Amino acid sequence: MSQNATAESDLAPEAVCWPLRTVRLGRVYEFLSDCASTNDVARSRAAAGAAEGLVIVADSQSAGRGRLGRSWHSPAGENLYLSLLLRPALPAREVAPLTLLAGGALARTLAEAGMVSRLRWPNDLLVPTANGPRKAGGILTEMATSGEGVRHVVLGVGLNVNSQAFPPELAERATSLRLAFGRAIDRARLLVEFLAAFEATYDDFLARGPAAGLVQWRRHADLGRVCRIDQAGTQIEGIALDIDDGGALLVRDDAGRVHRLISGDASFSTTEGAGLAQG
Repeated sequence: MSQNATAESDLAPEAVCWPLRTVRLGRVYEFLSDCASTNDVARSRAAAGAAEGLVIVADSQSAGRGRLGRSWHSPAGENLYLSLLLRPALPAREVAPLTLLAGGALARTLAEAGMVSRLRWPNDLLVPTANGPRKAGGILTEMATSGEGVRHVVLGVGLNVNSQAFPPELAERATSLRLAFGRAIDRARLLVEFLAAFEATYDDFLARGPAAGLVQWRRHADLGRVCRIDQAGTQIEGIALDIDDGGALLVRDDAGRVHRLISGDASFSTTEGAGLAQG
C-alpha cells in the first residue's frame, strides 16, 4: 500500500515500491511533498496504530531536526528525509544500538555504490572532501515506552544526497554525496538499497542481539580520535576507543580511565590527537 501526496517525483511510490526487496520495511510507504518533520508524521501514525514497517518520506521538511533539537536543512527535490516505524518486542533499555545499526546499514549501502563514508558516534555520517571529512547524514531515533517495554521506535534518517549549496552557517561543515563524489545520485535506488540493508540488520538484531550489526558499524567507524563528550553538564575528554554491545562509546582519558558514555553532545578532533572541532 502506498500514498502519494505530490506531483511526479523520483521518490513517488511508483519509483520506490516496485523494486523493494524487503518483507516489511516500506511495504506501507507514504510520500509527502512537504511536512514539518517525517519523525513527527511517523509518531502520529504510530499513535493511530500503524504497523511496523511504515516508511514516511518527504520531498522537503519545514522543521526537520537532528539530535539535541538542532535543525536539519531540508530543501525540496535534493535529499532523503525518511522515518521508519519499528515496534521491537524488547525492553526499552536494549533499543539504544538501533541508531548505530542504522548507521552501519547506511554506510554499507553507500560502500556498495562506490561511496566511502565514516560513522561518528552516535549518529553522524561523514564523507571525504578536499577540506577533510564533512557531515552528509544523521540519524535521529525517538522511542515511546510503556513501563519497561517499547510501544514504538521512530528511526529518522536525513541524508544530503544531491544538494550543491548550503546556508552560510552550514557551508564549512556539511556536504552532500553529489559534492563529495562528483555525480548525481538516484534517490529512489539509494532508499531501496538502504531499506534492504537495514531490514536484514534489524531482523538479525531481534533474533540474536546487536553484535553483528555493530561489527558493521565498526567497519566504517571514525574511532581513535580525541573527543570531548558533554554529558549532563560533565565533560569527559579522551580517545574514542570503541563501542560496547549496548552502543555506548568507550573513551579513555589522560589518566587511563575508560568511561562508558551512553549519550551526550560529542565533539571530535579533525585529526588524531589534534585539538577539538565540533563534529
